[in-house]
Amino acid sequence: MQTLDAASLIDLFNSWKELFAEQREFLIALDGNVGDSDLGITMSKSFAAAAEALKTEGETVGLAKLLRTAGATMARTAPSTMGTLTATGFLRASKAVEGIEALGTAEIAAFWRAYRDGVAERGKAKVGDKTLLDVLDAIAVMLEAQVLVDAALPEAMAATAEAANQALEATKSMLAQHGKAAAFQEKTVGLQDAGATVGYFLIQRMAEFVATPCDRLRMCLDQPASSYDVVKNDE
Repeated sequence: MQTLDAASLIDLFNSWKELFAEQREFLIALDGNVGDSDLGITMSKSFAAAAEALKTEGETVGLAKLLRTAGATMARTAPSTMGTLTATGFLRASKAVEGIEALGTAEIAAFWRAYRDGVAERGKAKVGDKTLLDVLDAIAVMLEAQVLVDAALPEAMAATAEAANQALEATKSMLAQHGKAAAFQEKTVGLQDAGATVGYFLIQRMAEFVATPCDRLRMCLDQPASSYDVVKNDE
């Protein structure tokens, strides 16, 4: 897939919905290490609602409107910290793709830069604070590097997913500075961040999605479980 259009975006959200339904219990357990164990519930609930809302809207409304709908739906459905941050990311991304009909590498880079900046501003976090932002920053930086070398979308996304994986791994050595996890201080060292894990899941599934020749009747949902083993090795 060389570009992502409105119809593909609807399919992608459906794929994200399936992913977070599959990873619900894992995220609950991961969040329970230093949080309140609601992350899996928040993500599965918010992406299920967003996927349904986009299906109702339909592809004719365009990419920007679909992303605004997704963000607004998530903010309303899961008004937790992570739900709000995820919603903010999609709302900011919608502004970056206004008037664009299909997203290639450059447009996807603008999408994720806007997403990253929106989360940073809303969450008041910095890179290195052991949050979702650590993975989002790696995503934005790598995609912008891929634009400079004129990489096709599948190759750019594959490189970005690997960069996100490395950024996720790096969160294990960090000390949490935000949210409930910050109260555990030294106990958070050695644990991968739950929010950063969500960021990795998002980009990994997106990379798989654009790499797969999709039959929209099948929705490209039969992804190998092994794609996500890397974040579970040290459970």
